[in-house]
Amino acid sequence: MVAVHVLNGPNLNLLGTREPATYGAVTLADVEERLKAKAAAAGVELAFKQTNYEGELVTFVQQAGLAGAGVVINAGAYTHTSVALRDAIKGADALAIELHVSNVHAREEFRHHSYMAPVCVGVICGFGAAGYEIAFDAIVPLLQKRATKPAA
Repeated sequence: MVAVHVLNGPNLNLLGTREPATYGAVTLADVEERLKAKAAAAGVELAFKQTNYEGELVTFVQQAGLAGAGVVINAGAYTHTSVALRDAIKGADALAIELHVSNVHAREEFRHHSYMAPVCVGVICGFGAAGYEIAFDAIVPLLQKRATKPAA
């Protein structure tokens, strides 16, 4: 069975109440419930975590990557500042998709740069909370393909 770890960084615990004009009214608990249903229907193991601490997020990425799980990561502001998260994705050989609820490229200039994007298989941004489901739908077939690939 393939596994997907959905990892959320700082301030994502405020999703649904923080700046609803930018981030929408859907809460992180709502997102988790939607993904649990998708995962159950697809026969995929799901881990869903949130932390406001960079080191803890790094540990979550390492654990997922080393276990062979896919990673959907909404690192929040750490996207634009954390070389440690980039190194965790690469170092643990994590199959990762970077996710943003808002379109970071339509926002402040400092949000246009991502340390993680170059070591991720893709980036999804600007689709609101639905981006989580888009990322889930994108990563599952990649994990299934990797799981059936013969060892070199």
